[in-house]
Amino acid sequence: MVGIAGTAGLAVEMVRLFQTELEHYEKIEGTTLSMDGKANRLAALIRANLGPAMQGLSVVPLFAGFDLNSNRGRIFSYDVTGGRYEETAFHSVGSGSLFARGSLKKLYREDLTAEGCVTAVIRALYDAADDDSATGGPDITRRIFPVVRVVTADGGYRMPDAEVAEIADRMLAARMQRPDGPAAALI
Repeated sequence: MVGIAGTAGLAVEMVRLFQTELEHYEKIEGTTLSMDGKANRLAALIRANLGPAMQGLSVVPLFAGFDLNSNRGRIFSYDVTGGRYEETAFHSVGSGSLFARGSLKKLYREDLTAEGCVTAVIRALYDAADDDSATGGPDITRRIFPVVRVVTADGGYRMPDAEVAEIADRMLAARMQRPDGPAAALI
């Protein structure tokens, strides 16, 4: 999975090129590229965009997936020069990422179910949108919700919009009782 922050048009094209290169590799080699290989290839694509990035057209992706070789989920973040950094547990990118990461710090636990993870992510996105005008959160009026993809050892799937809406509605109902969100335990 790739999430993006930055210049949307360039980011979408970069992800399309990345997908095409991975498919080409699979056809030529007869096997999939390792998770590290994919992360390195994306870093090279970002580095190739350094000229436009210096002119304000930056792309900063977040790359995540399930590594079948190590049997664990992995997350990679990047800087605008293509520097690759492996993260632990969770991460976020974009102008609202500090707010989202702060929220995730308080909500994340190793034992969360897929629905629990999605709930934490929607809460974090809502917190980021609340504090950062450039971050979009759930739009209740228009019934527009984030696109959510879940990745496990069994593969990835897009969570149906109705399920995402239900989770967002529950989160927003809870915010009516406690506008700043759930309180984290002190211990």
